[in-house]
Parts: sequence; structure tokens; C-alpha cells
Amino acid sequence: MSIYNNDTELLYPERVTIELRDLREGEWGELVDKVTAGDADYNDRLAFVLMMVRLNGCTSCNADSFRAMRGCTQCATQTIRRHKGKDATLIKLFDKARSDVEKFLEKDAKKENK
Repeated sequence: MSIYNNDTELLYPERVTIELRDLREGEWGELVDKVTAGDADYNDRLAFVLMMVRLNGCTSCNADSFRAMRGCTQCATQTIRRHKGKDATLIKLFDKARSDVEKFLEKDAKKENK
């Protein structure tokens, strides 16, 4: 769903991920390769989106914000470029998001089985 800019959506769009590949070297590029591969694990893809939603602050973005007017690709690119931590920090954030996705899906599965 677009707001004003054709590149602006309500939450981080997975389609932007490949654009982030070469912004950092090392582990970051490997992570992007992992989640954009044709056979990428669905939970890994969800975890990457969740991590980016958290990093970008997507839940606080709105139609009138500067971020929304620039678009999701520019926002995500800027977020990754400006990240002060090492790639290992981003990998830890991904691992935390992956854990959160798994916990949510397990909880949801239990609800459905009741």
C-alpha cells in the first residue's frame, strides 16, 4: 500500500532487501544473500523484515514524515549506512528477530491446535 511516494509502504517491504546487499562488507552481505536466495527459509525472510522494521522505525513512520516522502528504499539504505555497530551487531539483531518469529509462530500454532 503506497502512501505518497511509489516506494513508500506501511512497513519495510521485502523487495528492498537486495538493494542493501553492498552497503556493508562481510557478514552483512552474507546475511542479505541468505535471505534473498530463491530457496531462502521463510522464517529467515520474516526475521529480516522484522529486524528492518525495528531498525528503520517503520511503526512510527507516517504519510507526512520525511522518511515516507523519501521512500522505503532510501530510508533502509540510510539506516544501514548509518548503523554504527559492526556487522556482528546486525547479525545479533537478526538472530533476535528470528527467535521472536519462531516464538510467535509456535504460539500461533498452539492456538490453532486448541
